[in-house]
Amino acid sequence: MSSLAFVHAQEEGHEGEVPGEHGKKEGFNVGEMIMHHIKDEHGWEFAHGVTLHLPVILYSQDRGVEVFSSSKLANGNVHNGYKQEHGKIHRVDEAGKVDHEAKVYDFSITKNVASLLLSATIMLLIFPAVSRGYGKNQGKAPKGIQSFFEPIILFVRDEIAKSSIGPHYHKYLPYLLTLFFFILINNLLGLLPGSANLTGNIAVTLVLSVITFLIVTFSGNKHYWLHILKPTGVPVALLPVMIPVEIVGVFMKPISLMIRLFANITAGHIIILSLLGLIFMANHLAGASTSLAISPVVLFFALFLNLIELLVAFLQAFIFTLLTAMYIGSAVEDHHEADHGIGHETTSELG
Repeated sequence: MSSLAFVHAQEEGHEGEVPGEHGKKEGFNVGEMIMHHIKDEHGWEFAHGVTLHLPVILYSQDRGVEVFSSSKLANGNVHNGYKQEHGKIHRVDEAGKVDHEAKVYDFSITKNVASLLLSATIMLLIFPAVSRGYGKNQGKAPKGIQSFFEPIILFVRDEIAKSSIGPHYHKYLPYLLTLFFFILINNLLGLLPGSANLTGNIAVTLVLSVITFLIVTFSGNKHYWLHILKPTGVPVALLPVMIPVEIVGVFMKPISLMIRLFANITAGHIIILSLLGLIFMANHLAGASTSLAISPVVLFFALFLNLIELLVAFLQAFIFTLLTAMYIGSAVEDHHEADHGIGHETTSELG
């Protein structure tokens, strides 16, 4: 991502210097450059001037379904009564003003949606091949793509699913593997030049968290729900406090999953882009010589942070999958009341 950011920052640094009041030039807008790279768009810009225009799909009650290229709305153009403002498409009147009464539903293929389809295609190409490898090489050493992915699959099975869920892990292993590789692949794709910030989109992390929440909720056994609605060992006077706390905790778990992945991925991109923005801020404030002097230092730190982001890509996929497995494990684990009973009896005997 850093090379793309470097090209964009350079171009936008020149474009941002437009005449302002008293004929002076306005400075390079770092915040605008950063938002340009991390937000979703209707076109996929791989580099400055190289854009894949994605299809715009709109539905309104009076016009029905309308499909056209996002290039029709580029540079603030109005097409068929539609205009794009701040990343959203609105119906406009003859004067060019937004018609707030017109309800338009946007089902467009945006950059994040295209990246989602790309990652899904990659997974559909890779894992059937891995599955075929297991079928062909039964009892033999793994070969080809199977040998590359098998250690990761075994790691998810043994270190995440088995250790967190227990004997019931087989039922949830397909979801955990899908979750891990989906997050990992999209994290890695997000580091490439011209890529989309898919796992840095809170709507995507929200959906992943909701799926986890539904699996945990519908997998919970009676002991799990009794622990929430009637926690054992809690004095009756404290139940009005503990029960709401336990219920809130049920919803806080998926919320923490959603925010953790979104915040970590987005923060990494923002830091790298902010560092690159220093070069062009220095060019505007102190001149080209200062900008040239600090460029090697900034690029060194940006490269170092890119390597850290590579580690974070694996780490965030691991953490999200591990916490999901732990939440599932707490919902399906067997009851240990017998152990608690023995403990109470031993305590009473000692007393």
